[in-house]
Amino acid sequence: MKIAFVGKGGSGKTTLSSLFIRHLAATGAPVVAIDADINQHLGAALGLEEAQAAALPAMGDRLPLIKDYLRGTNSRIASTETMIKTTPPGEGSRLLHLCEDNPVYDACAHRVELGSGAARLMVTGPFTDADLGVACYHSKTGAVELFLNHLVDSRDEYAVIDMTAGSDSFASGMFTRFDITFLVAEPTRKGVSVYRQYKEYARDYGVVLRVVGNKVQGQDDLDFLRAEVGDDLLVTVGHSDWVRAMEKGRPPRFEFLEDANRRALRLLQVAADATYELRDWDRYTREMVHFHLKNAASWGNERTGADLAAQIDPGFVLGEGVTAPA
Repeated sequence: MKIAFVGKGGSGKTTLSSLFIRHLAATGAPVVAIDADINQHLGAALGLEEAQAAALPAMGDRLPLIKDYLRGTNSRIASTETMIKTTPPGEGSRLLHLCEDNPVYDACAHRVELGSGAARLMVTGPFTDADLGVACYHSKTGAVELFLNHLVDSRDEYAVIDMTAGSDSFASGMFTRFDITFLVAEPTRKGVSVYRQYKEYARDYGVVLRVVGNKVQGQDDLDFLRAEVGDDLLVTVGHSDWVRAMEKGRPPRFEFLEDANRRALRLLQVAADATYELRDWDRYTREMVHFHLKNAASWGNERTGADLAAQIDPGFVLGEGVTAPA
């Protein structure tokens, strides 16, 4: 299952995504966690020391390796230089699975021990001084988009992505790559403004969107969120002494998380699992193709000097039954 956490900056989406990752890992499920936010805080939220988190291998820095592996023997892709972030898989492409070992995980994934479980953590890498004025952060998240475009995941295994804040998630087609998107919203006008934007942008793409109310302190906050987001409100989360201790770098064992918050995390998992029956790999592939053609026409063809529409394999549909070359 592919799951995104989005929300405005400061909403608590990284904290909640890290709690959800811990919850899934504690069940024994395979979990890949990806920090796709410009502010790289997921590693620290999962318990890494600051120096450890800063030293994590960046997917953006290993994009040539990722492209070379995913390209495989796909004859429609002339070279890795002509692969862009939206390039879809086709016959001969290598696909990714959550439970396997492969060169992409070898180069980019760090195993994080989470008490009674573990997760593979991958990061896009931070926006550095060298990028200022010459690069767009979304070029770094292109590695994540390629990862998701080639990922064949199944029931009871999870890719959890902490997305960039606000409506920046719509700078690419990556917002359509998820089975469910959890939007973290505070009970304020600013808190729900990103929800309204996201709801509007995602309307035509079949995005499953559920709201997680955060920092909810009483009935008035709950009533406000219900009035603003309606049936999209899934669950609310309040103050957590466990989270406060975690933010100080001294988290207790995860089983000591407050009962109310443990119930909230179970509801998130139930909601995510329910979307498995809604999967439509044909539509998923069509959306890949749609955004690839859009990016090819707007900048990709000019940048690569190639007709990137030719990369589309009209007979290929990504899905759990698809096999790929070793």
